[in-house]
Amino acid sequence: MPSDDRSAVVPSSDDPSARAEALRREIRRHSHLYYVRDAPEISDAEYDALFKALQDIEAAHPDVVTPDTPTLAIGGPPVDAFGKVQHPHPMLSLDNAFSAEGVRTWGERVLRRLAEVDGDAAAAARAASLAYVLEPKVDGVAVALRYRDGVLVQGATRGDGTLGEDITANVRTIRGVPLRVPAVDGPLPDGVAVPPDLEVRGEVYLPLDGFAAMNERALAVEGRTYANPRNAAAGSLRQLDPTITASRPLRLITYGVPDPHALGVASHWDLLNALEAIGLPGNPDRRRFADLDDALAYADAWLARRASLNYLADGIVLKVDALDLQDALGSVSHHPRWAIAYKTASEEATTVVVAINVNVGRTGKLVPHATLAPVGIGGVTVSQATLHNEDYVTERDIRVGDTVLVKRAGEVIPQVIKVVPELRPSDALPWHMPDRCPVCGEPVTRTPGEADTYCTNAACPEQLVRHVEHFVARGAMDIDGLGEKLVAQFVTDGLIADVADLYNLVPADLEGREGFAEKRIANVIAAVDASRHRPLRRLLIGLGIRHVGSTVAAALAGAFGSLDALAGADETALTAVDGVGPEIAASVVAWFAVPRNRALAQRLTAAGVRVADPDWTPRAAVEGGGDGGAANGAAGPLAGKKLVLTGTLPTMTREEAAARIEAAGGKVVGSVSAKTDYVVAGEAAGSKLAKAQALGVAVIDEAGLIDLVGTGIPM
Repeated sequence: MPSDDRSAVVPSSDDPSARAEALRREIRRHSHLYYVRDAPEISDAEYDALFKALQDIEAAHPDVVTPDTPTLAIGGPPVDAFGKVQHPHPMLSLDNAFSAEGVRTWGERVLRRLAEVDGDAAAAARAASLAYVLEPKVDGVAVALRYRDGVLVQGATRGDGTLGEDITANVRTIRGVPLRVPAVDGPLPDGVAVPPDLEVRGEVYLPLDGFAAMNERALAVEGRTYANPRNAAAGSLRQLDPTITASRPLRLITYGVPDPHALGVASHWDLLNALEAIGLPGNPDRRRFADLDDALAYADAWLARRASLNYLADGIVLKVDALDLQDALGSVSHHPRWAIAYKTASEEATTVVVAINVNVGRTGKLVPHATLAPVGIGGVTVSQATLHNEDYVTERDIRVGDTVLVKRAGEVIPQVIKVVPELRPSDALPWHMPDRCPVCGEPVTRTPGEADTYCTNAACPEQLVRHVEHFVARGAMDIDGLGEKLVAQFVTDGLIADVADLYNLVPADLEGREGFAEKRIANVIAAVDASRHRPLRRLLIGLGIRHVGSTVAAALAGAFGSLDALAGADETALTAVDGVGPEIAASVVAWFAVPRNRALAQRLTAAGVRVADPDWTPRAAVEGGGDGGAANGAAGPLAGKKLVLTGTLPTMTREEAAARIEAAGGKVVGSVSAKTDYVVAGEAAGSKLAKAQALGVAVIDEAGLIDLVGTGIPM
């Protein structure tokens, strides 16, 4: 906090309670000046002196501590896990435009919608008073903060938009998040009042200078660095120990509330000013315009200087200002009609391919990736990029030593776009997929007509680690506490040869491992035991059979009722199940034809895992509801929606993308028609993309799909 030569005055009083409250008021005032007004009056040292004085009083007189004291921002005791928070009002995403013309098209849709709601004459009158508010779209983590009677009582992540995680203990540690509102004494703007129950939406992010300092410390202490500010912010908010979160330089920008009328304002612009007045920081680059062309001129100018900001932003958001017009425009299931995010194309840079390596996934799929000479793109240092599969590499003729053009797809995922052939070294050799697995050394195979190559060894250690991770995931057997690092240790130590070995774990297997005290060990063992009773569809998801996502697993469980019955089914019986085609049927038959897999099924049965649904009746799971068999996302954000996948996505296989869609209640179909709701287009999308554009079907990329389903949907 820079100083303007004023000194911090530590209030004096003989009464500890009065002295503590005076210090709290002074600390809140200076926090407000620094984080909200950007007009600090004292230095960091002077602020720290006030803070230390309050800590000393509260330590000597615990009875004077209040729930909203600023000293709680240093962090509390660790938590065992994050609870779930049901959002009373869904946290929607935003529709996107990637050009000024796209924004103008949105503006025309706004006018048409108003005409539908009000009639042409009333809409024309409304249009004459239209105004727009612009706010930078900060690239961070969306959060919801709840204040009850002015005191912060809850912080939650967005999750899938309807269900998030309770991160209250961590949110309280973020400097700039007031623990009470109004944060400072004094009159509020005319008409503004803080309701007894106030929910505020915002974005928690890491400033770039703070992120750089974090990486310097991490490199010096841990020998590693964080990939990008957004992921680091997300990881910081999900620390089980709030003191770790408190050590990170996180910041908050607020941008709205679910019910802005409750604050006594009539426009979004007034709402943002009201939030600042009660102590919640907003973005200083926000602007209001009465004309869309003027708004676009500012947006273009702001986007042009985006690289000079001290935070990452992936666009600028335009919102209709008047709240009554927002109410009239309403929302669709995914986004409000009264707002749009204006984004630029992904940023690109050139660098050199240092190496091409291959990772092995849980299904045995070999995925090449490029190690790059580090290059800055959009404020982030990029040193890795996905190469998808062998065809992607050979079609572009990517070689070690090549200079390549790299972009951050969706502002996060790096991709190699093309080679700069003029800069290729004379000794650069063509790359080929290895004929043996880089982990276990067993032969690999590639089915004719398919792009992917697979390791055929089911005992491959890397496959096993990924398979166990998939088995214990939330959408499958939901065994909390078994992370990637611990699973890898179990495999290395020989404790796990397949997922059935999880049910042989005893406390002694966890004792002495880093981070495992008695209570955590008991929780893990209890979670393993509880997973024995999951419904059959969850077990089918966990087994990782190719093409069997949550919807297909529910259909199979409903049709056959038990693992034994499913194992004995032929392709004819399988394709008779609604939603199961020849490719899925062949995959299921092939899985049960492998002796190792049949032995695994027997071992799971012997371990007491539920392999048959009680009270099963044929097709009940396909038609009915409940955890006994309905698709996990039947009432999810994509309920009733039809989606088509085309092209290669940056980070997901089609199987993984389909699983996310099905988990969110959607259905993946093979062809585009006027009844298609969305086409998810990746690299090298073909005729399906062209048909979607001709029919006017909404086209989204991988980032758009993730926005639709929400980050809480399991892979």
